[in-house]
Amino acid sequence: MIDLKYKKILLKISGEALLGAQEFGIDPNPVHFIATEIKKAHEAGVQIAIVVGGGNIFRGMKNSSKLGMDQASGDYVGMLATVMNAIALQSELRKIGVECRVQSAIDISKIAEPYIRFKAIRHLEKNRVVIFAAGTGNPFFTTDTAAALRAAEIGADAMLMAKNGVDGVYSDDPRINKNAKKYDNISYDDIIVNGLKVMDLASCALCKQNSIPIHVFDFNLKDSILKILKGEEIGTTVK
Repeated sequence: MIDLKYKKILLKISGEALLGAQEFGIDPNPVHFIATEIKKAHEAGVQIAIVVGGGNIFRGMKNSSKLGMDQASGDYVGMLATVMNAIALQSELRKIGVECRVQSAIDISKIAEPYIRFKAIRHLEKNRVVIFAAGTGNPFFTTDTAAALRAAEIGADAMLMAKNGVDGVYSDDPRINKNAKKYDNISYDDIIVNGLKVMDLASCALCKQNSIPIHVFDFNLKDSILKILKGEEIGTTVK
């Protein structure tokens, strides 16, 4: 058993991380890589809950406006996209020998359990990975906010935010501004006051309220979850 800094984590994965080389949909290669990284951390003895976004399938307001949909309708479509991603990730995890359950904030009883807090905690205690799908179940809230909410509800020791191609929190978008400064450590208040777009501000405020540290890192870095669990300085720590 590895000596771990955290015993229970909430892992937030962006939908874009599942795109791979595609412009749309789910690429099996990054799904397998993500599942393998989760398995390594799971076998180290940590309890893992996951929230996955849906941006690889439906981009919220951007797609809603193109289709002439109001924001609430667009958000519900986005929630269904997260369910599809959750099922795909569950299938890959089970394929490599990791017991996993999907709980949905929207009632889809044929393919996922309803979200019940104490049942989710019990699954984690039984060494099962739990994937929370459909966000909070309400429009106007992002999956970042859903991740912070679930992290607080299950009593997670930390929230890990896996980014696609960005290795932490920067003063500006590093893909646009080459002079953007990377922060190794930053406070919740700095994120909120400066309006840094690494996460939804409501998500940051929820983590601050519940004293949940946030680790922002590039998921493409091999063994990144395991390194964070061991206490290594990976990406940016928000606390």
